[in-house]
Amino acid sequence: MQVIKTNEALTAFCNATKGKAFICVDTEFMRESTFYSQLCLIQAATDTDEAIIDPLADGLDLTPFLDVLMDKAIMKVMHAARQDMEIFYALCGAVPGPLFDTQIAAMALGFGDSVGYMALVKGRLDINLDKGARFTDWSRRPLSDKQLHYAIGDVTHLRDLYPGMVEELQTRGRLGWVNEEMAPQMDAALYSFEPETAWERLKVRNIKKPYLAALKAAAAWREREAISRDIPRRRVLKDDSLYDLAQNRPRDTKALERLRSIPKGFERSSKAKALVEAIAAAVDNAEDYAPKIERPRNMPPNLGPRMEMLKTLLRLRTEYEDIAPRLVANNSDIEQLAAFGAKADIAALKGWRREAFGEDALAMLAGKIALRLEGREVVAEPIEANKDA
Repeated sequence: MQVIKTNEALTAFCNATKGKAFICVDTEFMRESTFYSQLCLIQAATDTDEAIIDPLADGLDLTPFLDVLMDKAIMKVMHAARQDMEIFYALCGAVPGPLFDTQIAAMALGFGDSVGYMALVKGRLDINLDKGARFTDWSRRPLSDKQLHYAIGDVTHLRDLYPGMVEELQTRGRLGWVNEEMAPQMDAALYSFEPETAWERLKVRNIKKPYLAALKAAAAWREREAISRDIPRRRVLKDDSLYDLAQNRPRDTKALERLRSIPKGFERSSKAKALVEAIAAAVDNAEDYAPKIERPRNMPPNLGPRMEMLKTLLRLRTEYEDIAPRLVANNSDIEQLAAFGAKADIAALKGWRREAFGEDALAMLAGKIALRLEGREVVAEPIEANKDA
């Protein structure tokens, strides 16, 4: 196992990746007390080489490795890639690609929703991983051999998983499904921290413009504070505080005292005045500043039985095809489908999902498919139209 701490060693390793079809990548980082993830280790493996890159080593320039990440000819293989991609987006200034996320691929192969790396390695490679070093402080040096061995396993086993998963996906005609799922992961907005879009991480509880304007302004203020101080958002203000601010829309710092979710004494801080002013300005310009949110469609009554029937059909179809149900449709999709049928604007009625489930779901809603018990099993079968005698 190679631990890279010099620019010469890193350049040599990266040069060896040229012409490779794929590189498996993982990171170890800390984020408990900071806004941005603090990168502590990078693990990488091709089909022939593997290495641990120490980004905390004095004078180490990661540019050669970042160039590998941006090389469109090399597939980047990761498991549950979101946080790793966020880190690399910040370093590269762009989204690395192409990407193959083995967690998403596993859902297309019947491993359930959001399967963990340990379960996937056990399920496909029959290897039990030792997770004893999972809660390591990766920023401390030196790292022990046990810690390094644990870290490199996150890519060497990934290297063994990837070819077989691709082959099975191709055989079962599902590689296109996974590629389709990768497309949203390449959207830079997923990894950027634009203050004016910070409200999108919150649950919108009111669609009136003054409320939305205040919520957006409060979330943007908190995001800027967290970024400038490099501390977690919750250390600035918790989400409940933002909801209270949006609901009450204070016009002066004294009004903050009446909000139970605002920490005591915050109204006397140097930050309080700027927050209140930002909210007031947003509310005064709510017509233009508030996010544009469509009013939810009115739901028909008594959707429960229809939703339960659709959920049962979804389980039957996904179990038969060996697909994780959530990859096909979530609870919101089922609700929209039960309420609006073919007019529902949901992923389950598009692309491969429509073929796997959507068409049958519409047929059931139209009374063309029935569910019945056959012994202990639930069976879905078509209903033949009545014919004139």
